[in-house]
Amino acid sequence: METNTKLVIGVMCGSFTVFQFLFYFISYWFSAKVSSGYNRLSTEKKIEWNSRVVSTCHSLLVGIFGLYLFLFDEASISDPLWGDATLVNVNIATASGYLISDLVIIILNWKVIGDKFFIIHHCAALSAYYFVLRDGVLAYIANFRLLAELSSPFVNQRWFFETLKYAKFSKVNVINGILMTVVFFIVRIAAIPPLYFFIYSVYGTDAFRRLGLVIQCTWISTCFVLDVMNVMWMIKISKGCIKVISLIRQEKAKKSLQNGKLD
Repeated sequence: METNTKLVIGVMCGSFTVFQFLFYFISYWFSAKVSSGYNRLSTEKKIEWNSRVVSTCHSLLVGIFGLYLFLFDEASISDPLWGDATLVNVNIATASGYLISDLVIIILNWKVIGDKFFIIHHCAALSAYYFVLRDGVLAYIANFRLLAELSSPFVNQRWFFETLKYAKFSKVNVINGILMTVVFFIVRIAAIPPLYFFIYSVYGTDAFRRLGLVIQCTWISTCFVLDVMNVMWMIKISKGCIKVISLIRQEKAKKSLQNGKLD
């Protein structure tokens, strides 16, 4: 246990340091290299840009690794509540380091990127991860929740396109928008029923009772808070997607009329 604790703390501190370094140094250099529009952005826009670059890096790292663990990590799969899953703990510690790093960045730049929903999201996730890492419980569930990060790169890319003033109906923008909606729904909304069915299936078992009231309440309450926020975001994304599809149809109808045709 002592070895695992040292590993978790080391990974968390390393994660925090790396993501801070990415925000304050690497993103400025990298973004200027890959996007000519970056240097024309205001200081405020650059802060949010760099924050989203870090978010994308984190999401790809923990999301892809989390998907691998979800499919192949025997320790967590065989015992979702009490499995001693070292690799999952590493992934959770990495995510925790990022969340703390992002909280610091948000607070220090509150006038630019301050958002109470992100504060609630990060604090809810960190409170759940604390028990996972401290007591070695619910590793499978925590990793399952991390799969939601697979949608973040598409959400961030939408913001990049908008900031760089890509045409709303450009091919890359439309494709990214469709992928964003589909992936967001799969990893954040479609994942809700299986999670609560699992909670129902283990409720009252010896393994569930061993968790204790504090962990039980933290597990269920944080899942509920995060899922409410995910539903709210899904509604917002869906409205935007429907609006774009409607506008695309209107544009096609106008072109057909201009050509003397009506499909």
